[in-house]
Amino acid sequence: MSLAETISEPLNVEEIRRSFPIFNYPENKGLIYLDSAATTQRPIQVLETIRKFNEEYNSNIHRSAYKLAERATAGYECARLQIAQFIGAAHPHEIIFTRGATEAVNFVAIGWGNKFLKPGDEILISEMEHHSNLVPWQMAAKRNGAILKFISLNQNGELELEALDDLVTERTRLVAITHASNVLGSRVNVKKVIEKAHQVDAVVVVDGAQHVPHARVNVEDLDADFYLFSGHKMLGPMGIGILYGKEKHLDAMDPVLFGGSMIDDVNYYESTWAELPWKFEAGTQNIPAVIGLGAAIEFLEQIGMERIEAHDRSLTEYCLNQLEPLEKIRIFGPHRQRLPVISFAIAGIHAHDVATFFDSRNIAIRSGHHCARLIMRKLQISSTARASFYLYNSKEEIDKFIRVIHEAIGYFSRWN
Repeated sequence: MSLAETISEPLNVEEIRRSFPIFNYPENKGLIYLDSAATTQRPIQVLETIRKFNEEYNSNIHRSAYKLAERATAGYECARLQIAQFIGAAHPHEIIFTRGATEAVNFVAIGWGNKFLKPGDEILISEMEHHSNLVPWQMAAKRNGAILKFISLNQNGELELEALDDLVTERTRLVAITHASNVLGSRVNVKKVIEKAHQVDAVVVVDGAQHVPHARVNVEDLDADFYLFSGHKMLGPMGIGILYGKEKHLDAMDPVLFGGSMIDDVNYYESTWAELPWKFEAGTQNIPAVIGLGAAIEFLEQIGMERIEAHDRSLTEYCLNQLEPLEKIRIFGPHRQRLPVISFAIAGIHAHDVATFFDSRNIAIRSGHHCARLIMRKLQISSTARASFYLYNSKEEIDKFIRVIHEAIGYFSRWN
């Protein structure tokens, strides 16, 4: 019987959690893990897939005729096909494996930006971006003489997309935008951004690291030029990321890394490059992580992305409805149209102290600026505490989370 057949509607969290060894580990008894926006836990299906590779057919890919290598190559390229189908890409060779979403952004900023950005060109990004989709464009602008412009973030935690008519001009060459904020949970209407950018033939790079794990994405429907995300935020291993690019853009880009596997021919003073996707996959890749990501996608598809999205939305609304009436609590971001990420502050308590208090109650949340200092500056805060949910979280855990917030307020009030 498949996993999907054993789980009734809505998601049976107890059944799902049995697939995650970390929750069954004796030292983690009672752990409530609310930090999936940073990294998700991994099901046994992913761990076993990686173990089998390492124990049964560990070898390099593409360059050998023996059986181990053929099996490894088949697993690697099968994962590429799975990923292409998962995000609705037209061709598997439009999927490039990187070390993570950060490296994927840098591939575009260097491989595309250095070739096509000219002095006076405009790069449009938003005040909501993770540093991974901000700093590479700062550097690209400096290298190539381009100008950075920003879509403003309002106090409700939403981008002011109505300003696009003024921000997108004939000089706009590239737009880099997040699909969902890792701090605010805000979902961005990237299709609207893409349509506007394409009116002036600008290229659009979408950071989908927070969105892909929680909702169905179709890059063909979005008409995204580039779309990128990380494996470890969607039940997969660390050290693996995906760069999707339209074939025409990947063909036009220069490689970023040079060496083995990415060449067609080599002479003394010049070389030519391999076809897509290998043109961008120099050296030995993280083969077990790629195959493990394929197993993670299979796990997600068995459960169903639509069901996961509904579950995440239910948890988020349930939590927000209990948080909003509380005094001394400030919630950042919109109530509706958000992913399962809730950043908050408790009046008079530093975010790090909040996280430490929660840890003493066996609840894992994150604190800090979340690699999004522009958001912190715009909201005039230094840091937030952040709880983020996923398919292995339950409403009972939200209830415990709320009880601990009350405990924290009571505990720290004695010292203020």
